[in-house]
Amino acid sequence: MQNIKLAGLILLSILLFGTFGYMGITGSSFLDGLYMTVITITTVGFQEAVPLGPGGKIFTMGLVFVGVSFVLYVFGKVTETVVEGGLQKALGRINMDKKLAKIKDHYIVCGYGRIGQVISQSLYDDHRDFVVVENNPEEIKTLTSLGYLFVEGEASNDEVLIKAGIKRAKGLIAVVSSDAENVYITMSAKDLNHDLFVMGRSSGKKGADTKLLRAGADKVISPYFIGARQMANMVLRPTVIDFLDLTVHGSLGLRLEELVVPESASFIDMTLMDSGIRKKYDLIVVAIKRQGEKEMLFNPSHLTLIKPGDIIIVLGEYENIKRLEKDF
Repeated sequence: MQNIKLAGLILLSILLFGTFGYMGITGSSFLDGLYMTVITITTVGFQEAVPLGPGGKIFTMGLVFVGVSFVLYVFGKVTETVVEGGLQKALGRINMDKKLAKIKDHYIVCGYGRIGQVISQSLYDDHRDFVVVENNPEEIKTLTSLGYLFVEGEASNDEVLIKAGIKRAKGLIAVVSSDAENVYITMSAKDLNHDLFVMGRSSGKKGADTKLLRAGADKVISPYFIGARQMANMVLRPTVIDFLDLTVHGSLGLRLEELVVPESASFIDMTLMDSGIRKKYDLIVVAIKRQGEKEMLFNPSHLTLIKPGDIIIVLGEYENIKRLEKDF
């Protein structure tokens, strides 16, 4: 774009220089001077609008050498910018389509507004694969500059969701601005992938949560409710909230993380004490959620058996958590 602006400025300067030059030398009008300049620098060679004396001929020859060179430069720069920009865009789109075709076990973020931006950044920081679905041209530019995988279009459109890899996705987060749109997105997502975990954003208005749940959402979150409750807890229990924030975001060097115990784990059917999670990995098991059960076992006893499919919530250093996950 900068090259095009510079090229346009140079071309305008040449046109004005030639026009006023002919006006001064031949006494022609502005239109005749502009006409002479255009046919000279483009080497078209139509009939002269005004008779040229020796001075006019010398000026024309000079304008040919200078003007034609600059015109060729201008058109070269414009062509280069247009071709390179289009080529880069096309190659970028092809490369992204290849990645979208291969991606799996990822998350789909529908809507790149204020909430979608925070969610995407969190997924990126946690090295999780994700695809953003957005239709706002300005947000598309931002996504392109960040290098995020994205699909342009309406998130409630089946073809758009399929392109985002919904049939291979791990979860979908519907956080567009409208409750109705989030309901449509949830219905479309569940229709395309019944096993997909879907989280829907609710405005908090009466009945919004119920509609999202009826549409098939597995979890419904109201950012306003969570924000208000967080603010209240910060007043009532500031130290507890500070500790939770520090552990969740890793500022203390500690992390709260959930891990699914695979059948291949070496400590299947062992007690927590015998598993070595505390001793070998220096991790604290805060809670366990059994497969197929809604209730969660908080602060499990050291005699609690670990079963395949259990989701264990551990607290400890991030490196130790990753080491445990790798050893599964």
